[in-house]
Amino acid sequence: MADNVQFARMNGLGNKILVVDMRGRKDRVTPAAAVALAADPATAFDQIMAIHDPKAEGTDAWIEILNCDGSMAQACGNGTRCVVQALAAETGKKTFTFQTIAGILNAREHDDGTISIDMGKPVFAWDRIPLAEEFADTSRIELQIGPIDNPVLHSPSVMSMGNPHAVFWVDKDPMSFDLDRFGPLLENHPMFPERANITLAQVLSPSSLRTRTWERGAGLTLACGSAACAAAVSAARTGRTGRKVTIDVASAPLPARLTIEWRDDDHVVMTGPAEWEWSGTVDPATGTWQRDEAQPGSAGARAL
Repeated sequence: MADNVQFARMNGLGNKILVVDMRGRKDRVTPAAAVALAADPATAFDQIMAIHDPKAEGTDAWIEILNCDGSMAQACGNGTRCVVQALAAETGKKTFTFQTIAGILNAREHDDGTISIDMGKPVFAWDRIPLAEEFADTSRIELQIGPIDNPVLHSPSVMSMGNPHAVFWVDKDPMSFDLDRFGPLLENHPMFPERANITLAQVLSPSSLRTRTWERGAGLTLACGSAACAAAVSAARTGRTGRKVTIDVASAPLPARLTIEWRDDDHVVMTGPAEWEWSGTVDPATGTWQRDEAQPGSAGARAL
């Protein structure tokens, strides 16, 4: 198993993440390996964060992100926090700059262990989200699920946070909706030529939201950082909240919350926790893996 590399099973607010160390190599984690890892209950994940050597001067790493169906993702805020925690434990650094296919991400680990990610600027133009139809105002588009005179979900706010998002506003707990039935239909709706992340968002106060997400390429997820950013920005954009909110992720198993700030410079900054679970080695071509022996105090941050 000489071709194996180190990986860590981590989570960001419950969002299941595999951080795979591909530094010093020219190959990639294959879609077949991703599908195999996702199919194993021990390594089932929402996203793989593959850390590669930097491609651009001034960056710390190139991050390639894979969904559990083997497709590529442009952004994963919860996964990026996991990468930061792992690299901070390895290097002692507190600030990082990553390059992804969606652009440059700047990140910082704080003294209390929380991690802030600058997720960049939101995109509202219909053809850059992208949508299949032109809408001058993407804060509310014509799309619904259910009877035409009494839809279950309707009029989402749509935008891109490096990946497409549709946020449906609901007036009761997002957990009360049958999102595992509606999610696939909406993710693959003809309105979204590149598919979309589907979020249900409930306004709790002018500074707090409760959300639940069906994630593009992953399905029902315990948490989704870019979706939380999309919900926060959309809430502020439509006058439902201010520009800084806490997000209570309804499906997350942890009591911690995300803090999202849509700053005056148009950048969206997400702050939240990351958690190390265990580590092992994996063949990036096949997904064959082996768990490391248990490490004392393994609940804390560990280096790759």
